[in-house]
Amino acid sequence: MARRSTREELLTYRDATVPDLVAGRPRLVFVGINPGLWTAATQTHFAHPSNRFYPALFAARITDRELDRVEGLTDADRQHLVDRGVAITNLVSRATASASELSTAELRAGADAVQERIRSWQPNVVAVAGVTAFRTAFQRPQASLGEQTETLGGTTCWVVPNPSGLNAHETIDSLARWYRQVAEAAGLELAAV
Repeated sequence: MARRSTREELLTYRDATVPDLVAGRPRLVFVGINPGLWTAATQTHFAHPSNRFYPALFAARITDRELDRVEGLTDADRQHLVDRGVAITNLVSRATASASELSTAELRAGADAVQERIRSWQPNVVAVAGVTAFRTAFQRPQASLGEQTETLGGTTCWVVPNPSGLNAHETIDSLARWYRQVAEAAGLELAAV
């Protein structure tokens, strides 16, 4: 669907939302910044072709195969993530062409909403993808990557690198190392690959 979309078609998804991927009590919740236009078009978190989230999940052995997100995850793919104990949500629900379009107020309001979801879901670990957004949203300007000293919604919190293709400092392998750490901290059984 999105692969054949023009830039103009993708722009029609501005401000659209993508539902959280969650069922039951997840062990590990990944928190993105907000949906991009490709994500909104496919209704799949981290869907842009240059995003390394799903390749890194596979490399970390959180999934037993690389999920093809470009056209949108299938129901079976979504079920696989849920069955593995993974949930995905965002700080801000509205889709934008770039996270830079979000205001500080939106990020801070999103932080409050995420904390409420985390309190409700009670995962073992929450991993926020993106240190800059984390610092702004949670008003922790000195935060760095890794496990945080404070909880998020009463849950152990990690900040992991943003998997966006725009984050040139990270590779699939470096992201996989971070994701495997949070998966192990959350008590996920790693997939036999």
